[in-house]
Amino acid sequence: MNRFRIVKIIIVFSSLTYLSVTFLRNYNSPENIEKRCIFKFEKDFKNSLETSRKEWDQILDLADNNYLKCMDIP
Repeated sequence: MNRFRIVKIIIVFSSLTYLSVTFLRNYNSPENIEKRCIFKFEKDFKNSLETSRKEWDQILDLADNNYLKCMDIP
């Protein structure tokens, strides 16, 4: 009975480790990082009709800088 318990603990620990590594590998893939960054700053790129050209340029510069920070690009 004790061996079965040890084997069960080893299997559970191994499964959790495997799932954690798989999740982190997928979560930190370049494609997923880019999708998260684009989604996060997508609202900054929407142009409203009341926005002046100068103000719009400032908004785009800010959104671009935030996107590059999110992507860890200096």
